[in-house]
Amino acid sequence: MSERIKVSRALISVSDKSGLIELATALSEAGVKLVSTGSTAKQIAAAGFDVTEVSEVTGFPESLDGRVKTLHPSIHGGILADLRLADHRKQLEELGIEPFELVVVNLYPFVESIRAGARGSDAIEQIDIGGPAMVRAAAKNHDNVAIVVNPDFYPQLISEIDAGGTTLEFRRELAVAAFSHTANYDSAVSSHLASEFRVEQREMALGFTKQADLRYGENAHQRASIFASGFESGIATATQLGGKEMSYNNFVDADAALRAAHDFDTPAVAIIKHANPCGIATDQDIAVAYQKAHLTDPVSAFGGVIASNRVVTKAFAESVVEVFTEVIVAPGFEPAALELLKTKKNLRLLELSEDYKLPAKEFRQVSGGVLVQQPDSFANLDTTQWELVSGEQASESQLADLKFAWIASRAVKSNAILLAKDQAAVGIGMGQVNRLDSCRLAVSRAADRVVGSVAASDAFFPFADGLQVLIDAGVSAVVQPGGSMRDNEVIEAAKAAGITMYFTSERHFFH
Repeated sequence: MSERIKVSRALISVSDKSGLIELATALSEAGVKLVSTGSTAKQIAAAGFDVTEVSEVTGFPESLDGRVKTLHPSIHGGILADLRLADHRKQLEELGIEPFELVVVNLYPFVESIRAGARGSDAIEQIDIGGPAMVRAAAKNHDNVAIVVNPDFYPQLISEIDAGGTTLEFRRELAVAAFSHTANYDSAVSSHLASEFRVEQREMALGFTKQADLRYGENAHQRASIFASGFESGIATATQLGGKEMSYNNFVDADAALRAAHDFDTPAVAIIKHANPCGIATDQDIAVAYQKAHLTDPVSAFGGVIASNRVVTKAFAESVVEVFTEVIVAPGFEPAALELLKTKKNLRLLELSEDYKLPAKEFRQVSGGVLVQQPDSFANLDTTQWELVSGEQASESQLADLKFAWIASRAVKSNAILLAKDQAAVGIGMGQVNRLDSCRLAVSRAADRVVGSVAASDAFFPFADGLQVLIDAGVSAVVQPGGSMRDNEVIEAAKAAGITMYFTSERHFFH
């Protein structure tokens, strides 16, 4: 399976010209004849290497503003011929077509152009036609042709050529990468046009593009990479301003923190550990919001990931720098804050490239497929629509805390109970397999701060026992969806304790 194919003739047409001259140098030194197009040919020739223009091979000039260059039998015949077949070799000889053993092609920068703001006809002109055709043809014929779509493969390609030619194992690896390249490219085009033309996509065209390979995944024995859709801002497109390279777990926690902070319209900070919040707070002063969030659970905040929905100020940075933190993600950093935070060499600083918005759809892989849903949000939250089922109407400050707790509970893995006071979480019970344990955990975490706090439950209380734990601890008001078969028992427990309780008729499970 490792029989090598000597490379005598190569077709090169690349938009990403990284490493092009180094590749041309190695190919020329190996005696490989170079055929190329447009700006690629000019750059190779300018470096002093012999190169044949595609138009010399086809006998036709590039036409239609460059839309037609390589779509010709003299090119595709040379790529697709199976030289193991005598009949194919005979036909090439009769047609005067020379075969290619190597095709180096990457496509017009469609995704990069969209990120830069290209729309309409400007975007359409970045849709490559001839490139994907050559890539797919060469990948199909990988028994005879090596197809390279990424400069990252150049060093290995050069090594193989120096060893006498490309192996089948390498050509197969290249073919898989090539089909993935064109599939992602077409998906990106489809996704963008569907968005621009306001057409609903009926198939899963995700169009993700690899941003980087990570050191490892969730654990050290797992391989991992980060991909971006190219059309939405978020963790995958954030700019890293300082600190160590991001890990898989850093990305997961940073995304959870970002989402939690941006659930609020007011200035907010979320601190996440293992995808769960250990602190959430709001305040008109973003530095104070951080301090309040940190006080939720200072022990768990050690080594946490922080997200802010406002620019990080110097005062914010002065508080953070005293605490071991893995990541801070924010819309921006004041220069003085950035300078201070960069003194922590291991602290990763992420700046969002654009205003963060929830994606139109959320995806989660399951075996054999993928789940798709609209993201959970509070776009139409109206506390006047809540049903008061026990006690007196909440005071203005109580209602503000109940609203805060209700929003913050969405970020907590179910079963979720969140206790709040003064627009800050004071105790969080998360991820338990029954709501009673979540209540106990929230009360335990809050300690003496539980007295006078309010509570939010992401789903109904199936029994009155969980609510009773909160009542006995000193919670003054509760907001929950309602809808349990035993709602009457739960309401009666609240009435007996004289506490305020609202039903929202909407739950916020988060798994």
